[in-house]
Amino acid sequence: MIFREATIADIKQIQVVRNSVTENTLSNPDLVTDEDCVTFITVRGKGWVCEVENTIVGFAIADLVDENIWALFLHPDFEGKRIGRKLHDMMLDWYFSTGKNHVWLGTAPNTRAENFYRKSGWNPTGMHGREIKFEMTNQDWENIKATKIKL
Repeated sequence: MIFREATIADIKQIQVVRNSVTENTLSNPDLVTDEDCVTFITVRGKGWVCEVENTIVGFAIADLVDENIWALFLHPDFEGKRIGRKLHDMMLDWYFSTGKNHVWLGTAPNTRAENFYRKSGWNPTGMHGREIKFEMTNQDWENIKATKIKL
């Protein structure tokens, strides 16, 4: 398993992963274009991927402009292997290293993703459209990391 920063060359495989998920699916796969991905990993923020045997099986993208997590998805065949956790942690470490103090995300209610974010220390703050809105501060993240070290 290799974890690394995402590149433009990864976008086709990122799209395969995004469209393979069974929760938080896109109503229309054309809603997230390759050009959107380029913008989010090169201009607005940064992305990370996990590769297994030269195939991307998960990715995460943080957006500094809107101060949110734009994406964190795993191919269903690779769930439960702590890949999402590693991508999540790498993304938040980088995000808060940029000087940002706050980040948010939205996810569908009653999903594995909702449970993942709750267990990861994200704070639910209401609804964002049809999604649950979660928030995390830099201080929250530092406290979570300090707790992990003690365990």
